[in-house]
Amino acid sequence: MRIRTTTAATGLVAALSALLVLAGCTTSGGGGPKAVPPTASTSPGPAPQGGGSGFEGPRPQDQNLLAWTGDPNDAGHVTAQSAAGVGGRITLVRIVLREQITWSNIWLGLAGIDPNAQLANCYLGVYDANGARVAATPDISPQLMTDPIAKPLALDKPFTAAPGTYFIALLLNGNWATNALTLKSTGAGISVNAGLTPPLLRYSTVLTGQTSLPATLNLAEQSTSTINTGWASQWYAIS
Repeated sequence: MRIRTTTAATGLVAALSALLVLAGCTTSGGGGPKAVPPTASTSPGPAPQGGGSGFEGPRPQDQNLLAWTGDPNDAGHVTAQSAAGVGGRITLVRIVLREQITWSNIWLGLAGIDPNAQLANCYLGVYDANGARVAATPDISPQLMTDPIAKPLALDKPFTAAPGTYFIALLLNGNWATNALTLKSTGAGISVNAGLTPPLLRYSTVLTGQTSLPATLNLAEQSTSTINTGWASQWYAIS
């Protein structure tokens, strides 16, 4: 009986050992791999959100720019207006900066020129959310007479622009043929201001009869009356 008991116990130990080996386990003194049961911590989780994976659309940095009012690939509409309609008015296009930059140039999409135009006192400028002018270009009349392309127009002096809301101001003066001097724009027109009211309109005009950009603007006076006649939202970029 003792011999039979010992033999049975020995067989049981051997069977258990075989099962442990098949399960990938070893005794505490062994150096082999150990099976790890699947748990929530070792299972692959969902892909991280906002981690930069996948296609996120064009960015200004893809074209060596710092910011823009929209992808220039979408700026296909041509803005055409008479000198009587926009001359002396200040047109504002809102742009929101998400990070601090050094702002040196305003890029304007010039779509067409009038070689017979007589231009003077034409400017681009930058106003902050309080309506204070923080930068401006010299008279850009000569640049509006040549090379109908997207071009950088230098500010008088680069400035550090903190994150926040800004308005790019355009002032045109002189005489030109309607539908000749033209700018690239989104073509959004009236709908560009959907959900917005002054002083935060995305596209508007203020004042009339101006020959220079004033030091301050009252943004509560933003108007859409000229925009509603077809003065479509201009495309701008920053570098």
